[in-house]
Amino acid sequence: MEQNVKTLLEQFRAIAADPRKAVEDHKAETGRGAIGMMPVYAPEELVHATGFLPVGLWGGNRPVSKARTYLPPFACSVMQQVMELECDGAYDILDAVVFSVPCDTLKCMSQKWKGSAPVLVFTHPQNRGLESANRFLEHEYAVLQEKLEAVTGVKITNAALERSIQVYNENRAVMREFAQLAGAYPQVISAVDRHAVFKARLFMEKSRHTALVRQLMEAVRASEPQPWTGRKVVVTGILVEPDGLLELFDELGLAIAADDLAQESRQVRVDVPEGDEAPLYRLARVWQNMYGCPLATDVKKGRGPMLQDMVRKTGADAVVVAMMKFCDPEEWDYPVYHRQFGEWGIRDLMIEVDQEAVSFEQARTRLQSLAETL
Repeated sequence: MEQNVKTLLEQFRAIAADPRKAVEDHKAETGRGAIGMMPVYAPEELVHATGFLPVGLWGGNRPVSKARTYLPPFACSVMQQVMELECDGAYDILDAVVFSVPCDTLKCMSQKWKGSAPVLVFTHPQNRGLESANRFLEHEYAVLQEKLEAVTGVKITNAALERSIQVYNENRAVMREFAQLAGAYPQVISAVDRHAVFKARLFMEKSRHTALVRQLMEAVRASEPQPWTGRKVVVTGILVEPDGLLELFDELGLAIAADDLAQESRQVRVDVPEGDEAPLYRLARVWQNMYGCPLATDVKKGRGPMLQDMVRKTGADAVVVAMMKFCDPEEWDYPVYHRQFGEWGIRDLMIEVDQEAVSFEQARTRLQSLAETL
């Protein structure tokens, strides 16, 4: 059974490391192409309903040179990497790219896209509590649906969209379950492996991903949880990459008990609600129900209490803040919940994340100090 777990984790790692192969395999099998989905919250269900493969575009790990021509040096690391990959033609395999524009850099990126794939832009309203805001987003999704139908040549019916919503809700539920399981079995699922399971989700048809994650969970549960001699942390931020950064957590015995990462658990936090309303209206409600994310305006600043609740439920020893370099929304949130942590007696540590990095000695020193003090 241990070998089965290892084999399954290797599959996730291979998929996460080679999205181009995932796209090519999908085309060969279905005859349909792929649509790129820029961070952070795009309605993948609309793409899934066409039979095309939604592919997450979250950057990479390469030296940045060409991107400097189009983006200022203070643009966030993810967008720098996406622009570099785009300039190198990595995304020419895509049939279109879907952009939401909740931050200034994404607005800039949607206007400066240089790839051959057409750009499909929509807007998330930031005054999210209003019914009119939900109706506005429903209309935005309707326009996006028409654009996707024109690109793919596939009519998106309500029945097809309902099936896709069901597939995605099932996948979200399974991934929430997996996140809890990974926290309970840190000696089996390393920080690197945990990330690979989430990242592979960006490049797989979701029902297939769900089935593979279920196989993994069944194999893991066949073994008894062993006492963990290290410490457990909750990680928050945009993402924790490259793998060299995650390897520090494994090396220093810092298990990830739970995460609040835009690339990972925020993607599966909120289901599309059930009901008699039209599927596009319910799909828009996901944005209205999103919580704890700086890209989704929250005047009550509920992220701190949310992280406090994660620490309490998981028994984590600290919160590690993975601060994406030059991400203004994340930087604005940090002083609020950092102050709250001090009031609540929760230890926290901030490390800077830059996808271009090849050396992690500064992060190593900080994480090692945290592990030793814990």
